[in-house]
Amino acid sequence: MFQFFSKYKILGVVILILSVIIITIIYLILKPKEILPVYQPAEVNTELVDSTVQHVKKYHTIADFSLTNQNGITITQKDYKDKIYVADFFFTTCQTICPVMTDHMLIIQEKIKDDPEILLLSYTVTPTIDSVAQLKKYAVDKGVNDAKWNLVTGDKKQIYDLARKSYLAAKDVPYNPYDLIHTENFILIDKKKRIRGFYDGTKMAAIEQLLYDIEILKKED
Repeated sequence: MFQFFSKYKILGVVILILSVIIITIIYLILKPKEILPVYQPAEVNTELVDSTVQHVKKYHTIADFSLTNQNGITITQKDYKDKIYVADFFFTTCQTICPVMTDHMLIIQEKIKDDPEILLLSYTVTPTIDSVAQLKKYAVDKGVNDAKWNLVTGDKKQIYDLARKSYLAAKDVPYNPYDLIHTENFILIDKKKRIRGFYDGTKMAAIEQLLYDIEILKKED
């Protein structure tokens, strides 16, 4: 009996290995490809959507913009063309959620520093205070990598409209054109200027999910 099993031992090992390979291939073929949702204004909490776009159910994209970064350089959509990027809204004098959000954005910056496909973009919600010089000081103090991350300032209405109507990242109730209640959300934008995810920028678990989702997004055609 022992001689019988010994004789077919190699054959058994080969069959076992082939079985594992076949099962793995079948699993990979049948496993559904992970795809991130494309968020439309009509699908997002109405508190975060300007009333003028709450009806939009498809084709929503981030509007064009022209603002100035921490180095005094004009930044537009062209700087993010064919890039995946993470956006948020903050202000340099904020003492509540913004410091935590910045620290978490710095973690993302470190993770993507060698990835040419990914960029970061932070809009100040107090542009009258956050001048180019103020943003530059903040960027230097925090360790912002200018090649990966733009902190932008400029026209207040433009920034507020972007928050309310494009990124869906500001509470719209009640609407106040002179003030903005920005959220803690980081917004993941794809290469087609579409919103692909919202993440709580104050929570590390959400940042880990964001980094995971970026990898999913990179695999899209």
